[in-house]
Amino acid sequence: MAHSGDMQLTHFGHSCVLVELDGTRILFDPGTFSHGFDGIDGLDAIFITHQHPDHCDVAKLPDLVAGNPDAVLFADPQTTRQLNADDVAGTWTAAHSGSGIEVGSVTARFTGGRHAVIHPEIPVVDNVAYILDTAEQSGRFMHPGDSFYIPFEKVDVLALPSAAPWMKLSESVDYLRAMAPRVAVPIHQAVQSDAGTSVHYGRLAEMKAAATEFVVLDAESQTTV
Repeated sequence: MAHSGDMQLTHFGHSCVLVELDGTRILFDPGTFSHGFDGIDGLDAIFITHQHPDHCDVAKLPDLVAGNPDAVLFADPQTTRQLNADDVAGTWTAAHSGSGIEVGSVTARFTGGRHAVIHPEIPVVDNVAYILDTAEQSGRFMHPGDSFYIPFEKVDVLALPSAAPWMKLSESVDYLRAMAPRVAVPIHQAVQSDAGTSVHYGRLAEMKAAATEFVVLDAESQTTV
């Protein structure tokens, strides 16, 4: 399959991923379980999927935003209201499901809407899934946040939730098979020990569709997909 140029991914742990695509640099979910994104500059966008601290580190956001004055700032509606009300860092715009924005040469689409259920007694919060398109290929990359949202379209590279309090391993396997991306990169692993992560990664790699490549991203190292 032909692809719209190389895409570079850098994993800063857990759900924080830097996507560099067609000259556009987008950082997803700089949270408290992630590391190494401090000091990054030259960003075109910072996207946050939802309000939980492991996806949105309000202590580090001010410096991150200050170092990237030209970056557009988007988050789910609830997080946007909180960040703007508390004047945490910059001016954030709500990523409403069904809308999107042009970021450099990339089109970012906002979809999904709700976090996966952790427990019936815990309120369900907003959660945006982000899909990146290029001029040559739609669905080039998708970050679902804390959800198993299926957009009913072909996604080339999927950031795959691999372990979480709201999921079973079998659910991640089923999501991986249903999405059937060309490449799946596991995220949201910080809730597990190294031993636990290896078990989950092993099962996902074994049980994926044959056409899907399962790629574990080395921490803070750029990988081309």
